[in-house]
Amino acid sequence: MNRPLATILLIAAIAGPAVARPLKPDQEAKIQPAGPPVSCISLHNIRETRVRDDSTIDFYMNGGKVYRNKLPNSCPSLGFEERFGYETSIDQLCNVDIIHVITSSPPMRGASCGLGQFQPISGAPK
Repeated sequence: MNRPLATILLIAAIAGPAVARPLKPDQEAKIQPAGPPVSCISLHNIRETRVRDDSTIDFYMNGGKVYRNKLPNSCPSLGFEERFGYETSIDQLCNVDIIHVITSSPPMRGASCGLGQFQPISGAPK
């Protein structure tokens, strides 16, 4: 694996905006699938992420597209800590990749959790 690239991407994931924002029931009801799920998304197109809870992350992309990733299993403390990191040697984040919750006090790697498919959605708040 190309270590410098993996390290840079991990640092970018930690430093990038990731905010836990659970949606209200009426907002959640507006979210609809906007196409078939995909296995990977391009890292350089991720504008921001929003952690919704311990098993849901919305990826806001350049150009306005939004992908929702429902993790196959709950990821302990993801919704509380509101941030995660990952390592990859390619310019894609895929459903076979593992994210790592980053704890706040002290800052360190927490739970490791697998990603699910990336479902394009419409109706997500801006």
